[in-house]
Amino acid sequence: MKTQTKLAIILGFLSTTLVVVFGISVYYFLDKYSYVDFYKRLEARVSISAQYSLNSGTLNSRYLKSLRKQHLETLEKEKEYLIEISPNVSLKDIAQKNKLPLNFLISLSKVGTYKEKQGNLFIAGSQYKKGNKRYFVIVSAENYYVSNHLIFLRTVLIGGISMVILIVAIFSFYFSKHIFDPIRDITIKVKQISTENIHLRLENNIDKSSEISELTSTFNELLNRIETAFETQKNFISNASHELGTPLTTIIGEADFSLLKPRTSEEYIAAIKNILQQAERLNEITKSLLFLAQTGYKGKAITFEMVRIDEIIWETKSLIDKLNPNNKILVDLRLLPEDPKKLKVKGNQQLLHLAFANILSNACKYSNNKPVTVHIASSNSQVVIMVEDQGIGIPASEIAYIYDPFFRASNTNLFEGYGIGLPLTRNIVYLHKGDLIVSSQVNVGTKVQIRIPLIEK
Repeated sequence: MKTQTKLAIILGFLSTTLVVVFGISVYYFLDKYSYVDFYKRLEARVSISAQYSLNSGTLNSRYLKSLRKQHLETLEKEKEYLIEISPNVSLKDIAQKNKLPLNFLISLSKVGTYKEKQGNLFIAGSQYKKGNKRYFVIVSAENYYVSNHLIFLRTVLIGGISMVILIVAIFSFYFSKHIFDPIRDITIKVKQISTENIHLRLENNIDKSSEISELTSTFNELLNRIETAFETQKNFISNASHELGTPLTTIIGEADFSLLKPRTSEEYIAAIKNILQQAERLNEITKSLLFLAQTGYKGKAITFEMVRIDEIIWETKSLIDKLNPNNKILVDLRLLPEDPKKLKVKGNQQLLHLAFANILSNACKYSNNKPVTVHIASSNSQVVIMVEDQGIGIPASEIAYIYDPFFRASNTNLFEGYGIGLPLTRNIVYLHKGDLIVSSQVNVGTKVQIRIPLIEK
């Protein structure tokens, strides 16, 4: 079932329920009020009838009788009874003589004032005493309002409710259909966007505060990310082809050149060395790409254990010192926490070694072995490592692309590299649920901050 059909049914059902409940409530309370009101009218007639019947002949009684005839309408089948109660006459005889319900007379005799309904007939009466005699003053009538007006009201309510239900149903389906028109337009436009015209965007001419405008903006942002991903993929394929093709071309060229004619042993050795060098370069690129793909795949099972960040920093520094004795890596211990527990994280030692090695070796390489400072600090929730160098920096316009594989800044032409180290490092940090923040200024230096959560206590 479509959403618009569900919405129409829900709106129709709720509206119909409210209208029906309202109609039933109106009928119910008016019905109850009609009984209460009619009994009050009968009781008033009983009181007036008693006044002029028991005091007949007086000026006041004649006035009340005249007043009643002039101002009180005669009720449907209205009857008045003035019955003297005598010990010699039983209530049963009175009931038969006056055609009144015996139960009514018995209750009236007991409580003094009583009212009752017999079918469509309403009866009200009171017991009065004059001298040594007792009297029943009774008035009976049919409630014309109940028998006619309420029937008319019921007919009107049923007809009105039926009309309202029909109107609500029509408007519900119309409303539910047209409220989804903007979404339907978005669906049609999104279907028109493909890889060939991914630059297209949805028009957003609706009120900016509306949900449809928010949905349109979300789609456009998604298309922006997809387009960026496509461009990144194109650049990756182009750069990977170039980086992999260069050593392969060199290897093939050296082999072909060596086989053109007999060479001396020295020439063969030089050619083989060149081939070996290019093969090693090709192997490094391939391993880096494989490692990058593996760290970017979250489904890969990686073993985590408790490790100390300061120990990994020192071990990484020791390794770089052996590979590059000219480096000047300085470890700042001033912010080092006294509690060793604030340096322990849950991580993979090999991956963390690789991540810090990439950061430190880049800092040394792009600063021409100027001093590189490593700060180690910790809070109650995470350990923070800051690496600062005094190198060439990264142009501000290129900071957004530093995590793209094979991307290298425009000012790095004099330095060797493949542009894989930083994306690989970021993947490793993300695997450890950490953050990697890079800030840089050209010819001033680069700051790399890594934050990794501490082991939960």
